[in-house]
Amino acid sequence: MLWIAFALCTAVIVYAGSRLAKYGDIIAEKTGLGRAWIGLVLMAAVTSLPELITGISAVTFAGVPDIAVGDVLGSCVFNMLILAFLDALCRPMPLSARAHQGNVLSAGFGILFLSIIAGSLFLRMSVPPLGWVGLYTLLTLPLYCIAMRLIFFYEKRKIAAFLKEVAMEFKYKDIPIKTAVVNYLGNAILVIVSAVFLPKIGEGLAETTGLGQSFVGNIFIALSTSLPEVVVSIAAVRMGAVDLAIGNLLGSNIFNIFILGLDDIFFIRGPILSNVNQNHIISALSAIAMTTIAVIGLTYRSEKKRLFIAWDSAGIIMVYVITILLLFLVR
Repeated sequence: MLWIAFALCTAVIVYAGSRLAKYGDIIAEKTGLGRAWIGLVLMAAVTSLPELITGISAVTFAGVPDIAVGDVLGSCVFNMLILAFLDALCRPMPLSARAHQGNVLSAGFGILFLSIIAGSLFLRMSVPPLGWVGLYTLLTLPLYCIAMRLIFFYEKRKIAAFLKEVAMEFKYKDIPIKTAVVNYLGNAILVIVSAVFLPKIGEGLAETTGLGQSFVGNIFIALSTSLPEVVVSIAAVRMGAVDLAIGNLLGSNIFNIFILGLDDIFFIRGPILSNVNQNHIISALSAIAMTTIAVIGLTYRSEKKRLFIAWDSAGIIMVYVITILLLFLVR
């Protein structure tokens, strides 16, 4: 029954997720906010809601903070792996060559947030909390608002400069903004409702393996809650909205750290990172390494692929494989 439920949830997410990418692209065009920013905010917030619900449930009802932290950091790692697989769908040039460099700004914020979490995991017993909340939460929550504001204004400047040089060609002239928003919200609800069931299904399937909570959270639960990102990003790339896909993945990583801050607030037994296995630092450092490789690729912008994927995507996959091996060894 668990496998049947998993298949049904997957089918709904595949259908709704592909439509979500289309209407997100329409909203980006109609509002003039830019695909990268729409992907960063609208797409990332919707596709990361399973992590939010899983995390709050894990710390308030189930009492398993390792599942919450593992889900967040494991999802960050898996999101970067999705970026590598999207590169395989791009022909003939690499994904990084088709994306604009504004995505580097989002990636930079992602590295900053993950570095704060990695450092907090390393120094978790040395830094005093404020009440039951860790100082990293008090730092990351306002930083998230600053990041969204800076990226928003960057996108607005970029679009304004572009419009001065060329006339923008609109692809969705016949679709009203109201229709796009209504359809976006309807498909977003389908993705959220279906994805909410996936963590419990994945947890039930993982219990039979006898693996530790940190490993299960980083691999199984993170995989299930990252499914919306997979579907939305693939759909965006296939319709040519590369920046929408990349913005979704990089934005999801930033939003995931925001979720970790909320989990810390709901976990009243003390700072959440002081009550989990220190093995989670492996996922945090891996996500930093994978994002850094993506930044190098976005900056260098290689125009050719020697294999079916670019060199930066190969590096991301290599880091992911090493991460799984390390988590398995220290489980």
